[in-house]
Amino acid sequence: MIDILKLFAALILGYLLGSLNTAVIVGKIYGKDIRSHGSKSAGLTNTLRVLGKSAAVFVLVGDILKGIIACFIGLFLEVYFYSGEVKDCVSLLAAGVGAVIGHNWPVYFKFKGGKGALTAVAVLFMVDWVMALLCLGFFVIIVALSRYVSLGSICATMLVAAISFIPFFGYTLYFNIFICLMAFMVIFRHMKNIQRLLSGTENKLNF
Repeated sequence: MIDILKLFAALILGYLLGSLNTAVIVGKIYGKDIRSHGSKSAGLTNTLRVLGKSAAVFVLVGDILKGIIACFIGLFLEVYFYSGEVKDCVSLLAAGVGAVIGHNWPVYFKFKGGKGALTAVAVLFMVDWVMALLCLGFFVIIVALSRYVSLGSICATMLVAAISFIPFFGYTLYFNIFICLMAFMVIFRHMKNIQRLLSGTENKLNF
């Protein structure tokens, strides 16, 4: 019972922290609601296009930090699951999922947030840095070749989800559920981007 309460607390605290949408906050400081400009997404890429590099740096740092802090909260709550020699901190996983949910649907900003990719990567680094590096490397390659940030995010997300089910890596059921939830949220929030990619109207990143 105590562990269930701790998991619920991890999820809620992660959500409340994730709801501090950095792009919206920075946009208000710059005098703009980022959700009303550009692609209308409260995330790093749209901030870069609408507000410029300095604002994008603040969003980058903020989105990463809230994912990391949420995971530390999960680690502090110490709810673990053992499967043979494999150990998962399920409170960390719950807090990480909560942070991404909060970023996408922030309670403080009428549930209109970003797409969760950057915060999800920060959480993934806290959970499994090797998988996170694979994800980030694949993302960079796709973006460098295509100049589509959305395509890079979608492809990297799908790669991570696929890897998590390979028996060789020995991931637990809880980890698989965690990855599937994260992947679903990221891809779901990119549905409009997918439509624009298919129609050839998606904006490319200008290096």
